Amino acid sequence: MRQAGRYLPEYLATRAKAGSFMGLATNVDYATEVTLQPLERFPLDAAILFSDILTVPDAMGLGLSFEAGEGPRFARPLRDEAAISALQAPDLDKLRYVFDAVASIRRALVGRVPLIGFSGSPWTLACYMVEGAGSSDYRLVKTLMYSRPDLMHHLLAVNADAVAAYLNAQIDAGAQAVMIFDSWGGVLADGAFQAFSLAYTARVLAQLKRNGADGEPVPRIVFTKGGGLWLEAMRALDCEVLGLDWTVNLAQARTLVGEAGAGAKALQGNIDPNVLFAPPAQIEAEVAKVLQGFGTPHTDRGTTGPTHIFNLGHGISQFTPPDHVAALVSAVHGQSRALRR
Repeated sequence: MRQAGRYLPEYLATRAKAGSFMGLATNVDYATEVTLQPLERFPLDAAILFSDILTVPDAMGLGLSFEAGEGPRFARPLRDEAAISALQAPDLDKLRYVFDAVASIRRALVGRVPLIGFSGSPWTLACYMVEGAGSSDYRLVKTLMYSRPDLMHHLLAVNADAVAAYLNAQIDAGAQAVMIFDSWGGVLADGAFQAFSLAYTARVLAQLKRNGADGEPVPRIVFTKGGGLWLEAMRALDCEVLGLDWTVNLAQARTLVGEAGAGAKALQGNIDPNVLFAPPAQIEAEVAKVLQGFGTPHTDRGTTGPTHIFNLGHGISQFTPPDHVAALVSAVHGQSRALRR
């Protein structure tokens, strides 16, 4: 969950050299550098591409910028029927900097750990594209959804096909797993989630390549913040892993979607990122709660069974002390090894 970022002083130094967030994300050398920075500090088990979920709508011509202290903003949000009707999936050449970064990072990793690529979900991208920025009430995008569902479905279909093409290009460039961030799926009502978020995440997954250029399988991860209510419905998704936020009980999630059988998923998550502000001893105790909550994982490589990828339940805060991250990683490795004996 955003391994690289403002909690690392070395990231801030690289961003200062780049001059802006987009200057950082669009420069292959800088993107490679900041992707690798967390791995130089911590013995992490994977690298996460440094980019942003909003690169796709930016390439659609919406004009992405990052204002200090305000987060992302679009210069040309989608506010009328003409703009939405004219929307098309972007020319992937406009996102070449992302694919070049993936290839560069793979070379730099020299097989040390796998590389995870990602995108925002069709619904989450639509939220930003209509609101023009982050939102506290999602009034504009929900007004569109309820008053003109036909337009919303058109927008989501374009987004889904664009996201699928974008993730496939990341896979071609060397991403060894891909993750779909449905960051705002949890703001939807029951029924609306299934129709306007889940269905279009499924549309993305149906188009994704199953293997990379090296012939190896590429696992697909879906994370819906606030999606714990719909885990049973998400079991039907054509993916290998479901990410969970910190509100979900891991034992219950394991029973619902993690046990062997049709559609069983590995689970990813789900510690509260604010645990990282506690002293290291408390961090270790909270790690234990998460790992013990899932229980003993399946370890027989010859068969399938319930498995767990430890992760934060959402993005890491910029105020997180790096030594607390080190304490968390150490606790996870030590305690999880003990569970597998």
